[in-house]
Amino acid sequence: MILTINGGSSSIKFALYQTAGPLKRSLHGKVDRIGLSGGTLTFSDPVRSLHDSQSIEASDHRSAAAFLIDWLEEKIGFASVKAVGHRVVHGMNYSQPQRVTRELMDELHRISPFDPDHLPAGIELMEAFHQRHPKLLQVACFDTAFHRTMPRVARLLPIPRRFDAMGIQRYGFHGLSYAYLMEELARVAGPAAAQGRVILAHLGNGASLAAVRDGKSIDTSMGFTPAGGLPMGTRTGDLDPGAAWYMMRSEKLTPKQFNNLINRESGLLGVSETSSDMRDLIERQTSDIRAAEAVELFCYQTRKWIGAFAAALGGLETLVFAGGIGENAGEVRARVCGGLQFLGVELDQASNAIHAPVISTASSGATVRVIPTDEELMIARAVSRLRCEEDETK
Repeated sequence: MILTINGGSSSIKFALYQTAGPLKRSLHGKVDRIGLSGGTLTFSDPVRSLHDSQSIEASDHRSAAAFLIDWLEEKIGFASVKAVGHRVVHGMNYSQPQRVTRELMDELHRISPFDPDHLPAGIELMEAFHQRHPKLLQVACFDTAFHRTMPRVARLLPIPRRFDAMGIQRYGFHGLSYAYLMEELARVAGPAAAQGRVILAHLGNGASLAAVRDGKSIDTSMGFTPAGGLPMGTRTGDLDPGAAWYMMRSEKLTPKQFNNLINRESGLLGVSETSSDMRDLIERQTSDIRAAEAVELFCYQTRKWIGAFAAALGGLETLVFAGGIGENAGEVRARVCGGLQFLGVELDQASNAIHAPVISTASSGATVRVIPTDEELMIARAVSRLRCEEDETK
């Protein structure tokens, strides 16, 4: 089996894939609230028809990984796991999955200041697995890799060139999700659709869009870090640097406090003052103006970015919604698409209400689709390919 690890700032999603024949997910789950009180392990095992959860204590990702390894040893025996694939949020210039080696780990340590909210935790996970099972193949799959095809003008930031030489540029994220969506688009709509002018909207607690032409990313909304672009659950999205400077001075914020402000206290939570969850805000919007403004801001900014990317693409042929909000919030999709008639977008309200695979009308100038994303499957596929390549060279 292949084990996939998708580590977030306070969680670890995991999944086991059987490799006999087509990849098939079996035992999977999530370790939640790492570093906080009330930690839990939730899992599902479709083979045994089990679904359960238990309380755990995990002060950091290393201890969470140790617990998870012990738990997997008990459930399945780790001898059956032939490789582990990790989602690594920031990979800078890596464009392909990489075997985890000492040299790669040294490089990830070097670039960890570029993404202090994700990379250190990801490194802890890989080191924990290596310490327990040093001969086990580990593969790093980079969320930034999908966007390495962006042209120089899309990557360049308007700052002094010495910073560009240091690697400060637009990288983009959600790459594993976007790679999966493009494969699925080719499967369900045909290769021609996937080679056309496509905008992908991964809308969830973290949210971004990507403009894709000829199957390649040409621009994306997130920038140097995952905090840029759209307003998100707790992240600001794009923010006037002058406003940032004013807030730091007026509240005498340290760099760490400011980072916490823009990543954990802003976005939907900051505007609504009540919740970062779009479901809560939609439910409250008729009685709470703050919730209503948070929902409207999210929809407006998403619509605006789609318009900008249509300009970058020279038109729009396919719009894809994915992620927790994109897949499940029909009202958000309707409000986003409601201002896109100038791009030929015409939504079928009945199809949108039931989250159908195609939610645009037959006469719509651009096809609008809902495609559930699957980052873990992309990791498993990458690991499987790398194992096959290594077997062929032996």
